[in-house]
Amino acid sequence: MSLQNNPHPHKKPLTERRWLMLVRPLIIVVALIATWQALVLITGAPKYMLPTPTDVWATLIARHDVLLDHAQYTIAETVIGLFAGAALGTLAAIPMALFSPVRFWLMPILLVSQAIPFFALAPLLVLWLGFGLASKIAMAALIIFFPVTVAFFDGLARTETGWLDLARTMGASRWRLLTHIRLPAALPAFASGFRVATAVAPIGAVIGEWVGSSHGLGYLMLHANARVQIDMVFACLLILCAFSITQYFIVDRILRAALPWQPDSLKPVR
Repeated sequence: MSLQNNPHPHKKPLTERRWLMLVRPLIIVVALIATWQALVLITGAPKYMLPTPTDVWATLIARHDVLLDHAQYTIAETVIGLFAGAALGTLAAIPMALFSPVRFWLMPILLVSQAIPFFALAPLLVLWLGFGLASKIAMAALIIFFPVTVAFFDGLARTETGWLDLARTMGASRWRLLTHIRLPAALPAFASGFRVATAVAPIGAVIGEWVGSSHGLGYLMLHANARVQIDMVFACLLILCAFSITQYFIVDRILRAALPWQPDSLKPVR
């Protein structure tokens, strides 16, 4: 390609970048599997401690019906908990930004809540809400609540003062300042908190299943570990990783499309 046809010769063609973006996940997966296999060969670890990738793949194929049956419970708990926690975080951040008495009393409570280990709360939630979905959804929502609340509150509190002063000189009420200035300005911060929440959402569901459940990947992992079925444990972990990554990228794409006024200023990774 000549310089006349390619004004930026140092940049790779668009089709080549797209091809690399498609191939990159495959390369990463192959590299991780090769590293895993090499680790097994080098250490000589027995199968009950570290199964090979082929052992785990065989378990995924042979027990796919059981794995999918339990996975649907964990996925449901995670997704519902994600949106429940995000909704609670939003409802907490807005009053904190608008009313200083609410901020004065609620912020210390939020900070204290993070000092309590979530694993210690799981038995209480199971006791109060039972062994069903409710306790797992509540556990996931509690883990998600704090990052969403803090990120959204920070975005609302750090709105450009010039915009607020201009709106006040034009007679804007507190409600209009919130809906027309603060909320749009804080949505990028909310999106960042929601991305973090998406990544950690499965943790709450799995912890709840460990403490008390009869369904879910956490329950299956706990019982497989007790029976020294480590290949089943790894199979559950792989499903959790695949679900978490997929969920994160779906949420990320939706948020990017919903916030077109916040372009990504970083150069694309080539």
